[in-house]
Amino acid sequence: MSEPHRSGCPINLTLEVLGDRWSLIVIRDVMFGNRRHFRELLQNSEEGIASNILADRLKKLVERGLLSRADDPSHKQKAIYSLTDMSIDLVPLFAEMGAWGRKYLDVSEDLAIRAELLEQGGRDLWRDFMAELRALHIGTPMPAGTPSALALLTAAYLEVKAKMERAERA
Repeated sequence: MSEPHRSGCPINLTLEVLGDRWSLIVIRDVMFGNRRHFRELLQNSEEGIASNILADRLKKLVERGLLSRADDPSHKQKAIYSLTDMSIDLVPLFAEMGAWGRKYLDVSEDLAIRAELLEQGGRDLWRDFMAELRALHIGTPMPAGTPSALALLTAAYLEVKAKMERAERA
């Protein structure tokens, strides 16, 4: 039996799927951090998610079709989590949320750089990033000549992080 919904409004229905405290954070970490295992998600969480909450969110995200779960061939007790088309289609939402957060909130430089690049790169960068995520997580071939958006975003983050660490040591 399916759960009743408060209304059929698309914003309401989206919030019923993604509106809890952790779901978007878990998807963000798989998407931008390429964290595919439970332990990676748990240990590298900037926000400090508890293991029971992470387990619950992963289960719900798989049930809702936002993530897929497969056994890890390298270790029989591990699972690999992958984005689905449904979650990859959230890239524009993440980009817009990041732009809003940068405009109105006191963000940290290292964690805001990817949002800044997504905002500056606009729909073209979003499209390239989504194509790369589909290649990494679903196995869809990347269109020829598509640059690695993930490499761009990761390099920028690491560069800002290194700059901040040098400044702290100085």
